[in-house]
Amino acid sequence: MSTLVKPSVSNEVLLSMQNIRESNARSYPRRLPLAIQKAEGAIITDMDNKEYIDCLAGAGTLALGHNHAVVRQAIQEVLANFIPLHTLDLTTPVKEAFVDEVFASLPESFARKAKIQFCGPTGGDAIEAALKLVKTATGNRTILSFQGGYHGSTHGTLSISGTTSPKKYIHALVPDTHFLPYPYEYRCPFGMGEKGHEFISTYIENTLDDPESGIVTPAGIIVEIVQGEGGSIPAPIEWLKQLRRITKERNIPLIIDEVQTGIGRTGKMFAFEHADIEPDVLVLSKAIGGSLPLSVVIYDKKLDQWEAGAHIGTFRGNQLAMAAGRATLQYVKEHQLPEYAHQLGQYIQEQLKNLQHQVTSIGDVRGRGLMIGVEIVDKTKAPNSIGSYPGNGELARVIQQECFDRGVILEVGGRHGAVIRLLPPLIITKQQVDEVFVRLEDAIKAAEKKWVK
Repeated sequence: MSTLVKPSVSNEVLLSMQNIRESNARSYPRRLPLAIQKAEGAIITDMDNKEYIDCLAGAGTLALGHNHAVVRQAIQEVLANFIPLHTLDLTTPVKEAFVDEVFASLPESFARKAKIQFCGPTGGDAIEAALKLVKTATGNRTILSFQGGYHGSTHGTLSISGTTSPKKYIHALVPDTHFLPYPYEYRCPFGMGEKGHEFISTYIENTLDDPESGIVTPAGIIVEIVQGEGGSIPAPIEWLKQLRRITKERNIPLIIDEVQTGIGRTGKMFAFEHADIEPDVLVLSKAIGGSLPLSVVIYDKKLDQWEAGAHIGTFRGNQLAMAAGRATLQYVKEHQLPEYAHQLGQYIQEQLKNLQHQVTSIGDVRGRGLMIGVEIVDKTKAPNSIGSYPGNGELARVIQQECFDRGVILEVGGRHGAVIRLLPPLIITKQQVDEVFVRLEDAIKAAEKKWVK
């Protein structure tokens, strides 16, 4: 028995300690009040021995779930061979083997011209590096981002993220950032529904070519192939192709943020592969470290114009994460987990769309692979011009609580927090998925009854 925590300690005791000692900025414990005793695969056990099916998976970090055997083995091999755990950006055989595996996972045409930058342990730091990279290479200062996008919570990444709530008290954010409309079919900014992406492509092209647009030539455009925190919103394939054409014709670097979508999550190893395009800059974190902190930027070598030390970080040499990340990449490919995520994701969406006709609160079901969003709406209010009802964040949070009470951990996000988000590990079984669906259906129906009252 571990001596780290006495087995008699309860959820209540540890949550009380956390509440007293941790920052007011903590978030997940407010909605998911548990203290974790152990975890394996898709199952978490709390200090009171209650089991939960984890459909959050470290916000998409745990591609292979908790404590997967190949991850544990990779970590143990590093420890057994006295490989240094901290190396700054000095190289080791572990690091070079990791880079080999990353490049072998990329489309060959992209890998041939790619360079890699190791960053600090978070995706936000890698986004910061990507912004510095394109500004240095182009000599330009403006960044174009998308409404609904999320790229981190540092000063710079918050500046290019669509979310407005955390910006209210942060003054002097990074200037020369402009936001473009994102193709959100259920809430199309042009009121055009599924045809909206065509108008957005035209709008972007016109904005870039209009000498009176107010926006100088950008250093780069950054986009998520599926918006995560924005509400699990997949970009239409044709729109992605047009965005790549528009940026390539104007020699504007396209930065694709795959911090959450990468490593098989959406049904391809990398989400940009759905559209058969390639980025100029690719940002990876979360699953790339095999559940441990790691982030990298992979980019076209023609952009490699910054000087030594242009982006540094003390913890960019996490050897345990590189070993775990390599093992994860190998397992994902060898066991065809992207294909599995695609098939299971389709199955989940079919079940949810059937449920949509049995309840009153589901306005939209969407996603790609095992990155799924269920938008909760208030149908007692009038819909907009394209038939979309107002989001109901309060009800979504009740559903989240009802799921938690039934042993399912999931997150809410999107506009007004009205989207139930499903991000299970890629190794979740169909049997576990069916159990999640039973509990989720029960939770939605129970929440709707409470809401009526």
